[in-house]
Amino acid sequence: MASRTAPDPARRSERSRTAVLTAAAELVTEVGYGRLTIEAIAARAGVGKQTIYRWWPSKGAVVFDAFLAAGEHDGGLALPDTGDLAADLRAVLRPTSDELTDPGADRTYRAIIAEILNDPALHAEYRTRLLDPLLEVTRDRLRSAREAGQIAADADLDLAVELLYGPLYYRWQYRLGPLTHEHADLLVDAALRALAPPAAAGGPGA
Repeated sequence: MASRTAPDPARRSERSRTAVLTAAAELVTEVGYGRLTIEAIAARAGVGKQTIYRWWPSKGAVVFDAFLAAGEHDGGLALPDTGDLAADLRAVLRPTSDELTDPGADRTYRAIIAEILNDPALHAEYRTRLLDPLLEVTRDRLRSAREAGQIAADADLDLAVELLYGPLYYRWQYRLGPLTHEHADLLVDAALRALAPPAAAGGPGA
């Protein structure tokens, strides 16, 4: 008789975890965050409700993990470094604008942000796993540009990051206007003008 391999609990757990995250991502798009329930996620994933609560403390935590899992599938956080700073920043702000413009994503993001602002534990997860890494890779790219003389030598990199992302999310949060590639390009141009190195002594207009 051929020997039978015992089931691998780790593999089974990973399958269940993946099923839960997939179910959460599908359901939040289908019914919206407000109508989403842990029971519905468990039923769609084919797991018990207690299985979900063993790994996640709240619905918001499940949806946030599903959001992060989708980002990892798409390649995670990265900022190109082609030597052309404006082009590299546009390559980040344009897709971000596209994501925030998508109706399903917009609804989900707003719900997640509301949960993050009211849940200290989830806010800490958001900072550690998403926001801080995003800001750090952006600072790294700007630091490289500063070393290459593309922005001012005394440029404050924390402020520079805020100049890039702050206006985009402000416009999105308060629905002040459409998020287009043209708008993203204007943000990049304005930020780089503010960060530009001073004109060389003796140059035109000196």
